[in-house]
Amino acid sequence: MGPSLVSPSDVHLTMMLLWVSSLVLLCGFPAVHGIYNIPLISVPNGGKWGSWGAEQRCPNGFVAKGFSVKVEPPQGSGDDTALNGIRLHCFPFQSTDNEQTVTSAEGPFGKWSRPVWCLCSHLTAFSLRVEPPQEYGDDTAANNIMFKCSDARELEGSGLSWGSYGPWSQSCYYGICGLQTRVEEKQRSGDDTALNDAKFLCCEG
Repeated sequence: MGPSLVSPSDVHLTMMLLWVSSLVLLCGFPAVHGIYNIPLISVPNGGKWGSWGAEQRCPNGFVAKGFSVKVEPPQGSGDDTALNGIRLHCFPFQSTDNEQTVTSAEGPFGKWSRPVWCLCSHLTAFSLRVEPPQEYGDDTAANNIMFKCSDARELEGSGLSWGSYGPWSQSCYYGICGLQTRVEEKQRSGDDTALNDAKFLCCEG
């Protein structure tokens, strides 16, 4: 009996399986089997002012791999608002090409930061830093945000330090694919707080 021959298609299939396995091990891409996936994640400590903007989603087949924040710096004796907006930077699941960004409601104050990135992973959960209502003083509501990546790294935005972080949200198994933010509109006379709360939409897998 002669030696068994391996066809080119068998070699190609084996190489593809090895490549996918290496991506799962090195970059944290999730396996797709029998896991219940929740539709959105939230936290209990968000601010109470303002109204919810529209839900905004990454394009189909994309996942958020980074984020940036819109922050007003401390105003000294003026009216502080701190965190004004959150932007997701979305890419195809297994690519870093063709970036798309999504933003829900945002306040009018401050400037956008540079993006903060997961490496070869994606965003899965978040925690919000919120200053509680001030009985006598300047309210700011949400001040900053942290995200967890699918490789367990934690990323923090460049917001301000007032208030404290609440508990982590649940985790989106397939990653975060959209957001909805609660923002108080600009007050003609009174205390502005801008961004108060956020929810994030989970990819459907």
